[in-house]
Amino acid sequence: MGGGVEGEYIKRHHKHVVEENQCTSNLVKRIKAPLHLVWSLVRRFDQPQKYKPFISRCVVQGNLEIGSLREVDVKSGLPATTSTERLELLDDNEHILSISIVGGDHRLKNYSSIVSLHPEVISGRPGTLVIESFVVDIPEGNTREETCSFVEALIKCNLKSLADISERLAVQDRAESMNRT
Repeated sequence: MGGGVEGEYIKRHHKHVVEENQCTSNLVKRIKAPLHLVWSLVRRFDQPQKYKPFISRCVVQGNLEIGSLREVDVKSGLPATTSTERLELLDDNEHILSISIVGGDHRLKNYSSIVSLHPEVISGRPGTLVIESFVVDIPEGNTREETCSFVEALIKCNLKSLADISERLAVQDRAESMNRT
């Protein structure tokens, strides 16, 4: 991934320091829903379960601000039950959210991710380009490819869920605005 408009956004917003024992990747998803609607879901550090299907519960400690911690309960079926995550960046102007994992009973050590949203026109309607990048340690006994593939699969699932929910909300919004006219 790196050509065209996505490449420019990745260069500008998705800067990770990657050590030798880490893997990194960028994932892109186009969503047929306006940016403001998609951002309203992504920006909710306190409610990731709104679109992340593997999260069953989330509790934020203190006020929602940079450095805030959330305790996330992971649904069964994954090799984890809890994760402690820190809010690194929440930029409502640029539409960027960054988190890092600081604890939990899983193998995603030194994980950090950046999600950026960008307006696009898709099929003549307002749409959103979502880019999510991550960096994470490669656990002992795993390869770079295995680690990246596992994390990419989780993110793809989250992005598909985000798209499904956002697009459903966009259709409802359009139907409601047509009913008002």
